[in-house]
Amino acid sequence: MKLEDKSYDAASRKLIEKAKSDATEIVWDRYEAQQPQCGFGELGVCCRNCLQGPCRINPFGEPSTGICGASADTIVARNLARMTAGGAATHVDHAFESVEMLQQTASGTVPYEIKGVDKLKAIAAALGVETEGKETAELAKEVADIAFADFAPGKETMRWLEASVPEERIETWRNIGILPRDPDMEIRRVMHQTTMGVDADPVNILLATAKLGLVDCYSGLKLGTDIQDIVFGVPQPVKTEANLGVLEKDMVNIVVHGHIPFLSEKIVEWARKLEDEAIAVGAKGIKLSGLCCTGNEVLMRQGVASAGNYLSQELAIVTGAVDLMVVDVQCIMPSLAQVASCYHTKLVTTHEIGKIPGAEHVPFAAETADEDAARIVRMGIENFKNRDAARVMIPSDKAEMWGGFSVESIVGALSQVDAENPLKPLVDNIVAGNIRGAVGIVGCNNARFTQDEVIVNLAKELLKNNVLIVVTGCVAHALGKAGIMSPEGAKKYAGEGLLAVLTAVGEAAGLGGPLPPVLHMGSCVDNSRIGDLLIALAGYLGVAVKDLPVAASAPELAHEKAVSIGTWAVDMGLFTHIGMAPFCLGGPTVAKVLTDDIEGLVGGKFYVEPDPYKAAQAILARIDEKRAGLNI
Repeated sequence: MKLEDKSYDAASRKLIEKAKSDATEIVWDRYEAQQPQCGFGELGVCCRNCLQGPCRINPFGEPSTGICGASADTIVARNLARMTAGGAATHVDHAFESVEMLQQTASGTVPYEIKGVDKLKAIAAALGVETEGKETAELAKEVADIAFADFAPGKETMRWLEASVPEERIETWRNIGILPRDPDMEIRRVMHQTTMGVDADPVNILLATAKLGLVDCYSGLKLGTDIQDIVFGVPQPVKTEANLGVLEKDMVNIVVHGHIPFLSEKIVEWARKLEDEAIAVGAKGIKLSGLCCTGNEVLMRQGVASAGNYLSQELAIVTGAVDLMVVDVQCIMPSLAQVASCYHTKLVTTHEIGKIPGAEHVPFAAETADEDAARIVRMGIENFKNRDAARVMIPSDKAEMWGGFSVESIVGALSQVDAENPLKPLVDNIVAGNIRGAVGIVGCNNARFTQDEVIVNLAKELLKNNVLIVVTGCVAHALGKAGIMSPEGAKKYAGEGLLAVLTAVGEAAGLGGPLPPVLHMGSCVDNSRIGDLLIALAGYLGVAVKDLPVAASAPELAHEKAVSIGTWAVDMGLFTHIGMAPFCLGGPTVAKVLTDDIEGLVGGKFYVEPDPYKAAQAILARIDEKRAGLNI
């Protein structure tokens, strides 16, 4: 595997070479060691749902069924449903912890405060809660109680879903039987449904999978984002930097990595408070940076620099400059402990379900958040003296990056153009063709792809065709590293019509130039912000979301979460591009339902294409088709 096939990013390539010279095994070495990968697994036709197997189906001959008689389509559908359940469970568990934190914050038992009071009132009103005359804590407790009630049985569907979605979508989902009741029951039910000897109908299993997409969003993504906005405040535009060059050779480098911001927000707070202690050990201060979605959380609200995305996590340690990496849950490579052992880096785990052999575990609890965060930051300060300057190599590569584009901040920027009707300028420019359409690009890195290459080239192709892009997750880091998420990126990559709109809005908002052509909306849990924006646009136009000139894309998907998020996007009615099929092509019926038949039910479908230029043309064709349907 050639170096240029491993990463599109220059900083990453430099550190891949350094890892090789340091004899440090990293993700691409392990990927090469797995070749050739199992063809049965790639097609999704292997099954170990009972103890008679494992069974492997030959889609081109015999055996054509498993020992129990399950067909290739049944096996593929079951595997896909379980993958989607796993993805939904991550976001639901994240959101549940967020609700617990809101309840504790409202009760005054933890050292956090409710910063998003306006967001709290807006959500309470949407849920039908009277807000007039109530103290913030009282209102927060009521909202938390409603969120907790969504996890209880005995109702048609979740109240958070009903408050968030147009009636047209609710009726569509109800009519085809995918309106979820409560998240825990739906995840439990699909695990039962897909055990050996229960459901053998692949279409019925796929409908259950579609239901899990809604669980993922409205008991996970949307719920988690709303609650975090209440506690930590709604993100506003902020300028920072991206790429591994944000690390500093003369400072204590602490990297936060994972997904849940209750830890990372406190690390930011205590890193700022303990600057003097870092200076006392010979450093110039503390440099905090972020990876993956924790990186996005602290970037959006605190302006913390981005060190990179999923495939960059080992490379940060390979610089030899990271004194402490602190992690919680999701997308954290178990290999980090082994890579850290090759350098002086201290790896700290903090969550009870996220331990790694070889790392030091420091339990992080909400009640003792200040003490825990201070202890963790001091571990990084103490480790600074163990750094070997001869082994430090920090690439100079970094780029300006803007984040913080919540729905509220986007509407706020548009209101500078039209205070009475903020969405009108956006819609008018879509109708006029200055903005051809919009695409949400989200998701992960995957060692199967050259890191960032598909993401960056897809974005460039869409931008030059006047498509506005919104992003979340690891995609945001990729485009930030590439210099696309800045005003200069707009001048360099946006088509003429799009640039004119970005410039008008940016100057009206007081930026002295254009908005970035790619609007960073947050972490992977914040994909619900994209849904909120689309629902607002559809409501303004008086049409369904499925009729808008928009699309979704996950060019380098890797995690189960990407599958559950993509399923929700299809449920919403979106043409959803993915760079690879999630191990389901061994079931022809399953593949046809997902890429064709499901469109007749919900208005959206999956489209698989690894080539960014071909994918861009298909997305543009879909946008033009939707424009024609709206007579624009």
